[in-house]
Amino acid sequence: MKEIKFVDVGEGITEGHVRKWLVKDGDMVKEDQPIAQVETDKAVVNVPSPIDGIVKIAAQENTTVHVGDMVAYIGEAQELASIPQNAQPQTAAAKTSAVAVAQQPKTPATKEIMATPSVRKLAHDLNVDISKVAATGPDGRILENDVRNAANQAVPTKLVPKFSEVLEEQHDDKIERIPLSQTRKAIARNMEASATIPRAVHMDLLDATALVNVVQKEKPVILSTLNVKLTFLPFIIKAVIEALKENPNFNASYDHEKLEIIRKKYYNIGLAAEAPDGLKVVVIKDADTKGVIDIAKEIQMLHEKVTNMTVTLEEMRDSSFTITNAGSLGGGFLSVPMINYPEVAILGINMIRDMPVVKDGQVVVGKVLPFEIAFDHRVVDGAEVVKFGNAIMKYLQDTAFLESLA
Repeated sequence: MKEIKFVDVGEGITEGHVRKWLVKDGDMVKEDQPIAQVETDKAVVNVPSPIDGIVKIAAQENTTVHVGDMVAYIGEAQELASIPQNAQPQTAAAKTSAVAVAQQPKTPATKEIMATPSVRKLAHDLNVDISKVAATGPDGRILENDVRNAANQAVPTKLVPKFSEVLEEQHDDKIERIPLSQTRKAIARNMEASATIPRAVHMDLLDATALVNVVQKEKPVILSTLNVKLTFLPFIIKAVIEALKENPNFNASYDHEKLEIIRKKYYNIGLAAEAPDGLKVVVIKDADTKGVIDIAKEIQMLHEKVTNMTVTLEEMRDSSFTITNAGSLGGGFLSVPMINYPEVAILGINMIRDMPVVKDGQVVVGKVLPFEIAFDHRVVDGAEVVKFGNAIMKYLQDTAFLESLA
């Protein structure tokens, strides 16, 4: 008989939500057959059966499981019959509590802190004493979620009035409490981490006439011959990559412990994408090696996966620089985007619109793209971000460059 437990699927994920069982209690399943869908902070993952056998479900739909919690049993009928019908699988939290109780009589020993440099940095940034953080990772490892949970618990209650003190007592019958989804929890944690970055913002207006002309010229041809919808975004991605090569500190992250800038020699471009359950960042890996048509295909594929909620963890990890496109939603002029921690900067682009521009001393109607770059002021300064922004504009206003990509 095999015990199926919720395991660490990567990215420091410590809990999931049993979204849907793909089999029924008592069904016969084959090895590697998906038996359940579990929603994590990042994506919906399939839980496969490790062997052939009969399923006994331990965690019901719409329940939360933590790393190490029992999800199901797979085995032969006689083996499963030995499991009590009302037996509740011991959760990882319960095991941790049991170990803690058993160790109480012992003489306290010096606590070994097991945490990666990025987790230690996060604890420092959030002003959390990492030696007092309860670890939930394998072998007592402290995870990012452990640090964030400790930071949340450390907020003085007097500074944060309880909801009931503000509203609930007056409107108890007119309010609704909505639990955060796994994705929304992840967004909240990432925004808290992003808020620790000393951030400044550079804004500018780009003459997008050349960009619009090239896309309008190539779009119908690409659609009719390759069935690919060509948008402005692949050209923007390629221009950004060239600008990053000229300004490498923006394709980087910051090591707080070692006081070092970690420059990335790869160009994995993250794209903020609207999903039914909240914002996700999908990643075009090695975008510098791909043409605009291949990038357009990948954007189209990832958009469908995000919409259908089938995007994988691998498709959302390891970005080196992120672009958020408010213009695709049809609104916005200038905004202040949140940096995708632990990156150094993020580019926000907005809707291209007709605006008055001056050309050769004359005011004419031009295609204008407002954009903004939020950046980590520990790593780069204002003069550097102006150069980076100017480099992006240089490439996006260069008709010869744009046509060479098409």
